[in-house]
Amino acid sequence: MITDLPNLLTFLRIALIPLMVVLAAIRSPGSDFAACVVFSIAGITDYFDGKLARDWKQTSDLGRMLDPIADKLLVAAALMMLVGTDRLSPAGLYPSIVIMLREILVSGLREYLAGVRVGLPVTHLAKWKTGVQMGALGALLAGNDSAHLLHIGWLPVTIIGEAMLWVAAALTLVTGWDYLTTGLRHAARPDSAK
Repeated sequence: MITDLPNLLTFLRIALIPLMVVLAAIRSPGSDFAACVVFSIAGITDYFDGKLARDWKQTSDLGRMLDPIADKLLVAAALMMLVGTDRLSPAGLYPSIVIMLREILVSGLREYLAGVRVGLPVTHLAKWKTGVQMGALGALLAGNDSAHLLHIGWLPVTIIGEAMLWVAAALTLVTGWDYLTTGLRHAARPDSAK
């Protein structure tokens, strides 16, 4: 149902995206920190909506459809804000491209496999990828100015965020390859055309 708490958390994640974008666009230490906090809250809902849905046996088709869409919208919006507001070094653009392309690939695979009634389960490595990716994006949204605001200016938040983004991109390649081979295996079956 739409009003089940897991689905409400997914809707909340989507609703927080415009707020995160506005805060990131302001470009002040306080708004950068607030954008990081909003992004982090949205990211945390990703964990809890799935956990609660499973624990409370409130899984639904709506939740299965909306959850990955909400995740991709959140990640895409954060990456586009980071690139569009020059918060990434030129080298940071490359892991961002890898992450975006993987998200598009997995979306297409899920759509195809749903058409042939095959689920694409989330692997443990993909969950690690999501965690590292969310940490990287949160750190990059906060940036070094937020570290100064919190009196931890000695902490190179942007460098840490970009390093984590590269790790997330590496995990993205591995998990994307796993999903692609699964999709191709199903597409190559003779009965997949039915």
